[in-house]
Amino acid sequence: MRPRTARRLLAAAVLAATLPGAVSCAVGPERATPVGAVAPAPSASASPAAPVVPARVPETLSFTAKTLDGTAFSAAALAGKPVVLWFWAPWCATCASQAWTVAEIAPKYRDTVPIVGVAGLGEQKAMKEFVSEFELAGTPQLDDRSGVLWRRFEVVEQSTFVVVDRDGRVVHQGFLDGESLTRQVDALARG
Repeated sequence: MRPRTARRLLAAAVLAATLPGAVSCAVGPERATPVGAVAPAPSASASPAAPVVPARVPETLSFTAKTLDGTAFSAAALAGKPVVLWFWAPWCATCASQAWTVAEIAPKYRDTVPIVGVAGLGEQKAMKEFVSEFELAGTPQLDDRSGVLWRRFEVVEQSTFVVVDRDGRVVHQGFLDGESLTRQVDALARG
């Protein structure tokens, strides 16, 4: 057995032992009115290299951010698709257990139902280590140490999934276990 696989199995066993009855790790940033200070998404004509953005971008996806590796991210590029935003913290055991499911299903649904991580409540180094440990590098992971997106979506605890339909409506916000997340993403991909 490879050392990385052995570490994963050990981590899964530890998580399984610590999770019974837990729905979420802890309370996150205080509930606040959604922040209007989030930069509006750039239009498709902003530059020749800009991603193609649908004519109508719902307010839910009108934000920009930086990924953990410093790359610019515009949610407007996801308009017209269902999207899953996953709010997580690097020290959260529930988030770690859900990371396995996200890492498994995100590549399969990348083009139909993108899953975007929104990391908060921790240090950048710990967030990057979390992404590396759970092999999430192929999925956009936003650096939200300032809590702007957490406040915008009124997320008060991790792990929280915000599921947005094709029209930009939030159809679920809260906890999802691995099976529920997989079923929801699959249904959105088929719908």
